[in-house]
Amino acid sequence: MPIDHTVFLTRKYAETWRRYEELGFTLSPSSRHFASRTGDSEPVPSCTANRCAYFGDSFLELIGIVDEAAGDPWRVLPILDARGDGLHGCSFGVGDSAEAERRLREAGLSNSGVLKLQRDVELPEGTRTARFRSVHIRRDRTPEGILHTAEHLTPEYVHQPRYLGHPNGARGVAGILLVVPDDEVGAYRDRYAVITGEDRLVDIEGVSDLDTVLPGETPKALPYFAAHGVVVTDLAKARKLVEEHVSTTTRPGGFFVRAEDAGGAALYFEEAR
Repeated sequence: MPIDHTVFLTRKYAETWRRYEELGFTLSPSSRHFASRTGDSEPVPSCTANRCAYFGDSFLELIGIVDEAAGDPWRVLPILDARGDGLHGCSFGVGDSAEAERRLREAGLSNSGVLKLQRDVELPEGTRTARFRSVHIRRDRTPEGILHTAEHLTPEYVHQPRYLGHPNGARGVAGILLVVPDDEVGAYRDRYAVITGEDRLVDIEGVSDLDTVLPGETPKALPYFAAHGVVVTDLAKARKLVEEHVSTTTRPGGFFVRAEDAGGAALYFEEAR
């Protein structure tokens, strides 16, 4: 299962959305979520809405808490209350939610069933409802945050051509970095290999190696998602644009914006190969 999108949660959504636009991303308009609580229930209003940086086959999802009094069917508020704004999950693309649910359930990693999600989006010809199906990984198996699958039922409503061009030259999700205790790296890599069916879709590093992959970053409570990244057409051009707004730091393979300057999680840039 490839990475479909990363999951960024924030109460300071207006500020975070504005910063990502300053960093050179074309974001989709705000879109309110409706989500089902169980596999048998229909979607209900959620406290969340998103704006996204779409790339055609993957995206960064920036989720804001836009109505604290509304429902929280997918339990995002407890994560924010415990950990604060930042990168709190990842979604893996699937073509068959029923098959993904069976495989994950048999591995003891999911008991959610197949859940429904929808949100209204604006197209040039008017409002349409984008629909999705998802299987959630058990939270007691993923203390680092939210992991789930994503099956797009209406992909043409999501990856609209008008949102795919980005001033920073971004072309796709490069990956996501999970930082864990040093003595648990092997166990985490094994678990993610079961979840994704592949190895190293998620970059899993021990906390003692954090300064190597994100020089100067201060670790948070372990385990946690420290950064997500994008591949860009021209690294030097992207860096020049980003540095009009914030400072950057060199890392292996590219550069990154520190968590404190990117809403709570680092954002890295690599050149497309």
